Amino acid sequence: MAGEQGKEQMGTKKISVIVPVYNSINCLERCVRSLCAQTYGELEILLVDDGSTDGTGELCERLAAEDGRIVVRHKENGGASSARNEGLSIASGDYIGFADSDDYVDSYVYEELARVLEKGKYPVAQISRDEVDEEGRRLPDICVPPEKERFCDSETFIKELLWHRGDSSFCTKLFPREIFANHRFPEGELNEDFRLLLEILQEIPGIVILPKQGYHVVCRMESTTRKRTRDSFSRVFLDIVENADMVQELVDRKYPALHEYAVRFNLYQRLDYMLHVPLSQMRGDNVFYQKVKTFLRRHVGDTIKNPYLTGKNKAYLLLLTAAPRTVRGVHGWKMKLREKTR
Repeated sequence: MAGEQGKEQMGTKKISVIVPVYNSINCLERCVRSLCAQTYGELEILLVDDGSTDGTGELCERLAAEDGRIVVRHKENGGASSARNEGLSIASGDYIGFADSDDYVDSYVYEELARVLEKGKYPVAQISRDEVDEEGRRLPDICVPPEKERFCDSETFIKELLWHRGDSSFCTKLFPREIFANHRFPEGELNEDFRLLLEILQEIPGIVILPKQGYHVVCRMESTTRKRTRDSFSRVFLDIVENADMVQELVDRKYPALHEYAVRFNLYQRLDYMLHVPLSQMRGDNVFYQKVKTFLRRHVGDTIKNPYLTGKNKAYLLLLTAAPRTVRGVHGWKMKLREKTR
């Protein structure tokens, strides 16, 4: 890795890329080398080691010894949001970007994002992304890129998020540093990007989206967010319900034209919760589960009338409202049968 690389390339303002790192010894080097290969000259790479126990902290130091643009900060384990916030506290760049240690980026990404921001016309720029498996094979696009560079105003961007078509990830975006003067990532949550992005969208006119899929999300099957036992249950399914309530309040207060989209989002997030909560937790003393069940029963009319829910969505919601444990048992049996016949 050459620390001198890119000095003759465009870029007068410094970019700080914050990478939260935790037990990433098998994938971190690829991520860091992709950042060091950027064609943008003024780059700072902040590796925030969040209390790794597998030798990742030592790897961070070895990588930093190879390239003077890499800065390492070690801290006690506190989660990805805590590590990002630590990175924000030490970042020296004019622009702030983020990357996850699992992922990697094409060499042109930060030059392209900075090019857009340096025009001074747009407040935030976003590169498009794809998803790949551990062998680099492309997976179906979750966020379909635009055909050409497109400015998306904040209300439209929120609408896309409510449709589950927008990209809430901070890793695909480049921000002016001042945006984070009064904002930090909520700690202790697993849907933190969505919540913070909604806060920021209320303060900016919108985001420009570039069509190139230059950020590559790597889906690791051993990831702790993907590996589940019969009774395990990720905190993310609680967070998405709480965020749905938050966005409903925001929409009704500031973007009333999006009301029905927010209702659809609210019901869909609760459907996701109900399809993942373990049967062992579908009990009378589970307060959160009982609140979700009560909400669905009170909003049967919205389920039936909402024009943006599919027929399958409505059928599942109504069945889960009427007989949640029975429906979940049947759903689990169908999923197991499907896996056996693959």
